[in-house]
Amino acid sequence: MRIEYIVRRLLMFVVIIWAASTLNFFLPRIAGGDPIRSRLLQQAAAGGAVQRGMDEMVATYQEKFGLDDPLWQQYLVYLGDIARFDLGFSLANYPTTVMGVMRSAIPWTIGLLATTTLLAFLLGTLLGALLGWRHTPHWVQYLFPPLLLFSAVPFFLLGLILLYLFAFQWPIFPLFGGYKPGSFPDWSWSFTWEVLRHGFLPALSILLASMGFWALGMRGMMITAEGEDYMVFAEASGMKNATLFFHFAVRNALLPQTTALGLSLATILSGGLLVEVFFSYPGMGGMLYQAILQFDYFVIQGIIFTIVLCVSFATLVLDLIYPILDPRITYGKS
Repeated sequence: MRIEYIVRRLLMFVVIIWAASTLNFFLPRIAGGDPIRSRLLQQAAAGGAVQRGMDEMVATYQEKFGLDDPLWQQYLVYLGDIARFDLGFSLANYPTTVMGVMRSAIPWTIGLLATTTLLAFLLGTLLGALLGWRHTPHWVQYLFPPLLLFSAVPFFLLGLILLYLFAFQWPIFPLFGGYKPGSFPDWSWSFTWEVLRHGFLPALSILLASMGFWALGMRGMMITAEGEDYMVFAEASGMKNATLFFHFAVRNALLPQTTALGLSLATILSGGLLVEVFFSYPGMGGMLYQAILQFDYFVIQGIIFTIVLCVSFATLVLDLIYPILDPRITYGKS
């Protein structure tokens, strides 16, 4: 691999992070709203009284957080903080830092979405490979319509259906949350069982919808691979069907799937936003939703910056390891 290409990709990575961070800074402010005043009004309403001296308190907090500075000055301070990975304090949960807020939600999102993404990838890829293989038994083709249906249904809509069926009509699973109210998180078997019961419906909604996506993608790649010359030559050589299936068809069809998997794993920090909101799941998606409602600029910026950083880094890594995954790919001059 040429050094010039690696340098260009690293420079592009930095430019993408800068551009995304700039949009991340300006978009919440263009949307309007005063996060300080909104939070103080919520606290006053919760206390049942009108807070006096509201304007003075808002001015004091704006000065403390630097929100009274000119926009260009806030932007320069923001870029400096981002370069040091200092995401600041949460406006709605001061004095908790943004990293502290995110640290409490990241394990829930990774536990839910990393598991469902990997499981959906494995099952969907295997089913898609079987659906695209002409020597597969005929009854496997009956799996195609359900997979096609699930791939067209959004996560949140499938989650609503599952919630209605298995939490309202038949109360088998809990309605909301990551664990039973009043429970203290620990490593006991009872708490683990609570987490599994509360996470089953959101995980199932994501798993069913994702599995159809992976299966359809792999099926198309398998059909394409079966028409290649190397497959015709290998079959004419008298190789067994298992060898043709795993070592030739599946192996060559996996490259696009691997690319999509890398990007999917990079975006798990964003969470299934609406799924987590509907199920009141304590993950990054629900946290981002609450931060938007409360105009919590710093939490919004922190979550989105983390997502952009993960996606950009995953894209960079995949681009650099492509020649290892497929020796036919080269970035040097031929």
